[in-house]
Amino acid sequence: MAACLPLSGDPPSDPHHKMVKFCRPTFSDHLSSIPISPNPHKIQDSPPSPPPSSDSDLWFKIREEARSDVEDEPILSNYYFSSILSHSSMDRALANHLSIKLCSSSLPITTLFELFLDVLRDDGGEILRCGVRDLRAVKERDPACISYVQCFLNYKGFLAVQSHRIAHKLWSDGRKALAMIIQNRVSETFAVDIHPGAVIGCGILLDHATGVVVGETAVIGNDVSILHHVTLGGTGKDSGDRHPKIGNGVLIGAGTCILGNIKIGDRAKIGAGSVVLKDVPPRTTAVGNPARLVGGKSNPIKLDKTPSFTMDHISHINEWSDYVI
Repeated sequence: MAACLPLSGDPPSDPHHKMVKFCRPTFSDHLSSIPISPNPHKIQDSPPSPPPSSDSDLWFKIREEARSDVEDEPILSNYYFSSILSHSSMDRALANHLSIKLCSSSLPITTLFELFLDVLRDDGGEILRCGVRDLRAVKERDPACISYVQCFLNYKGFLAVQSHRIAHKLWSDGRKALAMIIQNRVSETFAVDIHPGAVIGCGILLDHATGVVVGETAVIGNDVSILHHVTLGGTGKDSGDRHPKIGNGVLIGAGTCILGNIKIGDRAKIGAGSVVLKDVPPRTTAVGNPARLVGGKSNPIKLDKTPSFTMDHISHINEWSDYVI
């Protein structure tokens, strides 16, 4: 979003100068009028932080990465200052960043910022703790993720999950109309459609994320990795508990449809392009349309590693078919 601010060299009498009070948000650290600096060290508002030794230190690591990026690309100094370096805590930065992403003409930035920050601080810090686990999950499992700050700012799967956590808290508190509006904006902005009633655990990776659809009564456990164009949907127009339940440590490949109130067991793997209509036992691999268990239903091959951590999408192929190119 472009801030309505005059250039640093404009005289006070310039007519555009009068636009500042109208366009700038009311809170002080939301946007910065600092010009792009040829010397990025000037925007370092605190000494370098030590390497993170716990989850609570991750915010300091993100700030260090932001400073390093500005050293490499001074043209980004405004962006990093307003998004990261001007904020004293991760919850303020996250509320600020999401409000910019999800705002519209009828949902002003300031309104969303205050709402998001209130939710992040009223839940006892649980949303933020899960967000930290999500950041670590993306960094550890996605080889394309070069830094925590890049995930925080640019990975729409991460941002969609954090937005959902806020919408889910509103939904759980009975503020369903507001939760649905946020869900709609997330769908329009990130191409990720998660019903605010869905329950999602911590340590979640939505890799690429485009086209992910999660129904109202779906449950996703902890440490789950989901690729793009995955649907956790129902099988018709029946109401009630009608969506899948995904266990801990599950890996779901791209283009997969898991339909109905079925259970995907802990540490199971669903191959890309599968259509799953029945329960999948823990530590097994299901693949195909309709999906079948690798090794057969009576004696399926058991996985010895957590697939959501290994992100191994192809190890089942030799066991699955005699036709291998």
